[in-house]
Amino acid sequence: MIETHKLSTDLEISRAITGLWQIADMEKDGSTLDPIATSKMMGPYVDAGLFTFDMADHYGSAEIIAGEYKKSSGAQNNPKLLTKWVPKPGPVSREQVRSAVEERLKRLQSTKVDLLQYHAWTFANPYWLDTLIYLQELKEEGLIGELGTTNFDTAHLRIAKSTGIDIVSNQFSYSLVDPRGSGKMADYCAENSISILAYGTLCGGFISKKWLGKAEPKQNELANWSLMKYKRFIDAAGGWAKFQNLLAVLDQTSKETDRSIATIASKFQLAQKAVGAVIIGARLGENSHVADTASLFTFDLSEKQLNTIQAAIDQLDPIPGDCGDEYRKPPYLTASGDLSHHLEKIPLVYEATKMGNNLHINSGTPWESLAGYSRAVKVGNRVILSGTTATHGEKVVGVNDPIAQAHFAIDKIEASLESLGAKLSDVVRTRIFVRQSEGWEGAILAHGERFKDISPANTTFFANLIGDEYLVEIEAEAEIQ
Repeated sequence: MIETHKLSTDLEISRAITGLWQIADMEKDGSTLDPIATSKMMGPYVDAGLFTFDMADHYGSAEIIAGEYKKSSGAQNNPKLLTKWVPKPGPVSREQVRSAVEERLKRLQSTKVDLLQYHAWTFANPYWLDTLIYLQELKEEGLIGELGTTNFDTAHLRIAKSTGIDIVSNQFSYSLVDPRGSGKMADYCAENSISILAYGTLCGGFISKKWLGKAEPKQNELANWSLMKYKRFIDAAGGWAKFQNLLAVLDQTSKETDRSIATIASKFQLAQKAVGAVIIGARLGENSHVADTASLFTFDLSEKQLNTIQAAIDQLDPIPGDCGDEYRKPPYLTASGDLSHHLEKIPLVYEATKMGNNLHINSGTPWESLAGYSRAVKVGNRVILSGTTATHGEKVVGVNDPIAQAHFAIDKIEASLESLGAKLSDVVRTRIFVRQSEGWEGAILAHGERFKDISPANTTFFANLIGDEYLVEIEAEAEIQ
């Protein structure tokens, strides 16, 4: 029996999800696969109990192919079709969000998206939260079954959840080479009924017998974008020699269990805290993938085997940052080593206004116009930022959650800095104002997470903040280097 997992009361998925991103690779020459013929290749997966498929708006015609299968298979198979929406960064309206969801429905030939997962390119731009709020409205309207995120870090998953977004899953890179999903991410997901959907578990095919004992390939010798991407992960994790040691340990476990190295790797991830399912990419039509994936549920790893694999993981260097950071800050662990094949640019959040010799930023909160002050002022090479709270428009973000409020305030500070030609790393002084005994430790920990590699001067105060909903206020000063 293929194991299943409930993302919610109404959505049950197979714990091995078939990823359809390779359809985009198969169509990269500009051709389009025959959707009806290709959809028939999904049948063997569903027949084997692997009835869940993951796709995205940018996976070529994957949604169209899945829609054809759903239409032709009828109610008896009822495949679960999970998709992602990855819009360009910038302002977004309710109409744009509705249009994107309706496009998913049209391609999937459905009246409701089973699970819609949202990716944000930057968190300094607060429009990511607007997007989730609009998606939540469409969920309540019935166009979306469940909402998920993809490549969200812990802090912003927390902000979204504390703002009332009903998130049931977070999909991100999580593998033996990239164990960032353990620790604080797994803890937060487990505490808040959010399931981890782990992709990259096989590192694009590197975690397989094929690469055991092989010489290290050069970046320009790799056959596809996926291998190019995950070679960067291997390099960041300490290099080829350490990776070969991991493969050798997996090979020994493979011999002990009579299962492939790839199957061992995926089985290990399924045993991790808060993991609901692993996503395994497949080229439709290669039915050997079906048997190998199904074998995940025919054995168990012993405690000794799990500990031996964990010991090999512990010898690797940690991948820097939190989940999804590879898409938002250096080192960019993408195929090209930057975001050039994903985006042309990330627009500034705020527009600067010149007043005399200085530049001013306003973020649009009611307080700024009411009290006559700017969010930030640039004087020469100095940037001075007003006390900043977790306010977006007229909305208080992260109600009753000082950690979420601190992170959102720092996001606004970062957006103001970038709009004036500075960076968060230019900050030389911060002041934190917290309500006495109401989560001050959480606010300080959030500050520590964001500024640990910057180490500005800091003073923290207990303060009777204006507005009962506000638990944290942060101000900053920066010197542009």
